[in-house]
Amino acid sequence: MMFDIRERAKARLAGMAHPLALMLALAGLTAHASAQPSMNSGTAPPYAALFQQAQAIAPRLAESQASVRSAEGRALQAGLRPNPSVGFEVENIGIKEKDTGFAEVQATLSIGQPIELGGKRAARIAAGQAGIDAATARNRQAVIDYGYELAIAYAAAEAAQARVLLLEEAVAAAQEDVRAARALVDAGREADLRGVQAEAAATTAQAELETARADAQSAFAELSSLTGTSTPYTGVAESLLPLTANLPAPQPEPPVASPAVVAAEAEREAARRRVEVERTQAIPDVTPSLGVRRLTGHDETVFVAGVSVTLRLFDKNQGNIAAATAELEGANARLNAAKLEALSGWRSAAALARGADARVAASSQAAMASDEAYRLARVGYDAGRTPLVEVLLARRNVTLAQSATLDARVARVRAEAQLARLSARIPFGAAP
Repeated sequence: MMFDIRERAKARLAGMAHPLALMLALAGLTAHASAQPSMNSGTAPPYAALFQQAQAIAPRLAESQASVRSAEGRALQAGLRPNPSVGFEVENIGIKEKDTGFAEVQATLSIGQPIELGGKRAARIAAGQAGIDAATARNRQAVIDYGYELAIAYAAAEAAQARVLLLEEAVAAAQEDVRAARALVDAGREADLRGVQAEAAATTAQAELETARADAQSAFAELSSLTGTSTPYTGVAESLLPLTANLPAPQPEPPVASPAVVAAEAEREAARRRVEVERTQAIPDVTPSLGVRRLTGHDETVFVAGVSVTLRLFDKNQGNIAAATAELEGANARLNAAKLEALSGWRSAAALARGADARVAASSQAAMASDEAYRLARVGYDAGRTPLVEVLLARRNVTLAQSATLDARVARVRAEAQLARLSARIPFGAAP
């Protein structure tokens, strides 16, 4: 019986330590998922499908889309002409003439239409369209950023659940070690200390498992919140982490302008257009009017015409021009900052991607080495040549190697998501 227990423990730990075991564990996360899970089910859809579905309900994307509609409304308003005005005046009310005793009452009905000079309306229309372009660019950036954050949250949730599976295997193996050690202690072949050491290792593994379970719940709660669903996810329908094995090496420079740079350029153009609008406001408008006047004393009706012009003596809109000019300077500064951040961000993400690839390769080799070390330690322990503490340490190294591989793959997902973000695309083939 003791031999069977040890063999089961060795088989379980050997399977966990093999470099392919992580991929098998990740695949096991989706074994229970349906072919097309819904947004309200406990299982999150594949990343690409989740991204498509979440675009309709994600709060931050809804806010960004509302900003575009708001800009369209302002552009519509900017193209409208000034409204005409209607006036009615009555003169000489209550004034008496010396001859007749009553004054000649005059009633005037007039219509005035302001005429904008200096290209005010054209400047407003251009500024309104520039505002739409800026809001659209920001919305595009918001979608790209959302795809980046969703990929990271998806990978974090998937990795958290994979770590739970790995630690469940570690706890099971630790419990097998406890039983094997207790059997040797009862047979008089080991001191009581060995059993205590095995139990301490099992308790530590159990504590780590509980921590991993809490982390998994937190990761899935964050994923659910990000997608705008009220029902927390408990699993993923498709593994994202293995996709990093086939990713190409990143280019040395970004292939296109990042969405942040495109948005900053659009906002700079919108700011420039607003400066033009404020400058045209300094030009006075003309309001011609045309009306009819009824002369009651002579029982006649006459036409009247007039024109009014605002005298720009004090208010020449200089304050608004200065404010708009300062906003343009700020937009230029933000554009320069966006260009520098995009370039440095790409280089940093490319370096992280290369480093993550190297870490995945190194951790896979470490997993094989720790697997062999554990196998030899168990063989030596069974023969009475290896102390239990070395067996426990070897098993601990197996878990650490698997966790390191998992962390490296998550880092590769983060790097790929950042590269996709800076090259104006959604990571892992998802379409915006």
